[in-house]
Amino acid sequence: MPEQQQWTITATEQPPEWFIQAVKQYTPASSGLYAAQLLWQRGIKDRQQLTAFINYKTYQPASPFEFGQEMHLAIARLQQAYNTKEKIAIWGDFDADGITSTSVLWDGLGQFFAQNTQLVYYIPNRLKESHGLNNQGIDNLAKQGCKLIVTCDTGSTNVEEIIYAKQLGIDVIVTDHHTLPAERPPVAAIINPRYFPKEHQLFNLSGVAVAYKLVEGVYQSLPNVAKYPLEDLLDLVAVGLIADLVQLSGDCRYLAQMGIQRLQEDFKQPAAARRRPGVGRLLELCQKSGDRPTDISFGLGPRINAVSRIQGDASFCVELLTSRDVKRCNELAEVTELANARRKSLQKDVQAQVAQKLTQLDLSTTSVIVLEDAQWPAGVLGLVAGQIAQETGRPTILLSTEGAGEQGSSTSATLSDRGAGEQRSRGAEEQGSNSSSLLARGSARSVNSVDLYQLVKEQAHLLHRFGGHPFAAGLSLLVENIPLFTAAINQQLRQSLGSTTLTPTVQADLTVTVADLGKELFLELKLLEPCGMGNPVPKLLIQNCWFENSWHRNQQDWQGKKVQYIKAEFDIRDDSSRSAFPGLWWGHYKDELPIGRCDCIAELDYNTFKKRYEIRLIAVRSSANSALTTQHPPYILDLRNQEHSALSTQHSGLIIEDCPTNWDDLRMWLRRCLAISRSTSGLENQQQLAIAWSKPKHQPPNQIWLTLVGIAKYLSRTNQLVTRGQLLEKIGISDQTLLVGIKALKYLGFTVQRQDRSLQITWNPNDSSENLADEAVARFLAAVREEQFQQQYFAEVPLSTIVAIASYDSK
Repeated sequence: MPEQQQWTITATEQPPEWFIQAVKQYTPASSGLYAAQLLWQRGIKDRQQLTAFINYKTYQPASPFEFGQEMHLAIARLQQAYNTKEKIAIWGDFDADGITSTSVLWDGLGQFFAQNTQLVYYIPNRLKESHGLNNQGIDNLAKQGCKLIVTCDTGSTNVEEIIYAKQLGIDVIVTDHHTLPAERPPVAAIINPRYFPKEHQLFNLSGVAVAYKLVEGVYQSLPNVAKYPLEDLLDLVAVGLIADLVQLSGDCRYLAQMGIQRLQEDFKQPAAARRRPGVGRLLELCQKSGDRPTDISFGLGPRINAVSRIQGDASFCVELLTSRDVKRCNELAEVTELANARRKSLQKDVQAQVAQKLTQLDLSTTSVIVLEDAQWPAGVLGLVAGQIAQETGRPTILLSTEGAGEQGSSTSATLSDRGAGEQRSRGAEEQGSNSSSLLARGSARSVNSVDLYQLVKEQAHLLHRFGGHPFAAGLSLLVENIPLFTAAINQQLRQSLGSTTLTPTVQADLTVTVADLGKELFLELKLLEPCGMGNPVPKLLIQNCWFENSWHRNQQDWQGKKVQYIKAEFDIRDDSSRSAFPGLWWGHYKDELPIGRCDCIAELDYNTFKKRYEIRLIAVRSSANSALTTQHPPYILDLRNQEHSALSTQHSGLIIEDCPTNWDDLRMWLRRCLAISRSTSGLENQQQLAIAWSKPKHQPPNQIWLTLVGIAKYLSRTNQLVTRGQLLEKIGISDQTLLVGIKALKYLGFTVQRQDRSLQITWNPNDSSENLADEAVARFLAAVREEQFQQQYFAEVPLSTIVAIASYDSK
């Protein structure tokens, strides 16, 4: 059973009257107060911001050549291929962002290169291959005569595979949005928004948006060649952006707004006249009209993702999204719909089995839930893990040992969750090559702002492969390592949390009554769309209400067959109105609704199929248990990569200028900030915390080692003393890593002695131990690489992640 949830409501700050009136211009049928409160809470606080946020026509998008030299290199290489009629392969990915990215390049580059002869595409099999390039696929493309690979939504860290392709005479253009490698890979070009500072309007682009920017650059560089306008691709861009859950700000929001409009316009056409009959048929099957972001997040996105989760091979989805053959598209849409129905049934089955296993766990002593089963299909584990994490308030890792014998002999384990990069752990090759090894693989989901990627990464020595980001990860490991991994990751999180208790939480943004529900409120809240990370769908708290006319049923697929996936429908009432309001609760039975007065948190929606406004229930509980916490979000200013000299005069709060290397360092500052805030009263006295470190400019670890040795030799020769602080400033490493370096120096014959507050270094080459020195130097280089990786991570980690962790610590 799910644990008792902790409910919080965001503290409301009344926006000024001028702002409310400015918002009201966009909501003439209502007061605009609710929308104004939400926009103000979310940082929209001046007229220019408000106009650009709501009306995409006033927004100025960035040029594709903002990517600078890399975009020019990519265009030049594509022009070369165009002039010499080379064969090009698009290397995509199997999730919704990857499929739409491939489709954008297929349609876009297809205006310049003949499809199926000059231009082909390759989508890895989700159940057999990993994300990213692989040598077997590259071999296959080489045999087809391909001279250029253009990746989309993948490839940034595939350095070895890029080198292998180059050896076969194939150049690679990488378009991606995932974590950058330490050094630029040997590619023709790499177009990745992570090279921008995080405040840049292109920084949050997903894979499909990066692919679109490349095509936009080609359109501008080779004018008068394309038959179809560039804007025809925007509907696909919107699908990928919204399905990938990226932060919809800057160009991301603009492209999503433009794309949803194109999606709706095309759907309004008769089926035979649609540009994308496959997309239109999918919308019909999921009873959507394409005018809402939720039509993508709850309709198109899950269906596209379902194909690879169930079948592995999702290549036909590109044809589904791009073909103009109505009959063929209808067939593919129906196959996709059946895959989604199968996904729902499998998800429900696995969820029931996980719930049964949870009854055997003592959650009071469990920090991380790790469960395994030989029968679980790997394709739905991430979805179920996310549900369990939300219900229990604990990070959840679900592992499948299905077909483990075959996996053990494979060098690739599917990692369906990416973000901070994919890594092969030490000894992975030895583990993977042992045919008797049994590999479990699965997915992990986090909650309560626990950084899951860091948590899993600390246990890399027990893993075969892993990859992910703070809230989701994919991993594979030897079956025999699961007990060790479970114990270690639980101990690690317990130590990190200290006295903090993990509790499932749900947060509301506004308090409303049943009388408030309906068209006027819906149109107000619609101003915030499209919603996503950093701008979530508004959650409404309705207190002292009750339910009537509740019933539930299994869903049906398009053929009328029942799918083992439940939804409950009901009417909701309270004392504010004589009229009831309809609603539904996905994945729940009517008997789970409480009898009598209760409180609920819900989202307001419009059902296109039933042509009615309704609520979608998120959480419910009896009014007898109605403790509610008002959450004051910590006031954190993100001033990373700005001039530090002006900070102390501009901001009176605490300022962190040194880039942290772990969450504990950052938590120390957050707790100090919260302690000061709690010692004062009122929102106006809340302590500010400015995170003001710059993106580190790292030297290669080998160069840092040579610098340390050079300094040691100089100090030995001149008999000068040095402080530890001087060494740290000169070399640019942490105190802990410096200690590892000093130990390595000792094996080269150096003696380091303390004199008062300084260090004296002398050198006797005859005292060196070559074998031990090599091992010690290797440890130092590894420590430097790890420190640099952590600093790179904290230079790029989204502010929303830092705020979420601070918010949880403040409870």
